[in-house]
Amino acid sequence: MGQSGTRARIQSAATVLFRRHGYAATGLKRIAAEADAPFGSIYHFFPGGKQQLAEDAIRTSGAEYGRMVLALLDSVSDPEESLVRAFEAAAGDLAAADYADACPIGTVALEVASSNDVLRVATAEVFEEWVGMATGWFGQWVDDPKAAQSLAYSLVMLLEGAFMLSRAARDPEPLRVAGRSMAALVRAASRPR
Repeated sequence: MGQSGTRARIQSAATVLFRRHGYAATGLKRIAAEADAPFGSIYHFFPGGKQQLAEDAIRTSGAEYGRMVLALLDSVSDPEESLVRAFEAAAGDLAAADYADACPIGTVALEVASSNDVLRVATAEVFEEWVGMATGWFGQWVDDPKAAQSLAYSLVMLLEGAFMLSRAARDPEPLRVAGRSMAALVRAASRPR
């Protein structure tokens, strides 16, 4: 597997642990153990230590998650049905993960917003990318670019808030409600067909 395999295992383990437990609760020894990698290899691949590893995990998983959500939204031609299905899929995935694996960015974003500017900037930039991608997607149905951007912000906010509520209650219903709410927002803003 070589060095690239070790680096990938470290990156993957860190992403999962940061998503599940947050930045402060995730130690480098645990990442090394989960990755089945020597502890020193973390500093070999990430000389900046935990902060560099977390920033890399945020940016990499954020981009992957954004592409995955967009592909899911593009899988159905009707925007309302697409949104309901996407949120339903998120609800199913969260329940299947026993409410441990939600958004790869949200857990860390809340934790570092006022304590670590490097990671705060990384999470803010990922959210900005998501809003940009979603703005383009909503632009297919909404003529006004500002309205499309508002829908994009609503999508991210409803998804993040619903993940938090669903995890706390251990109930997928907040995600389902958020999907129906998002569909209603699109219906209200859509251009006539």
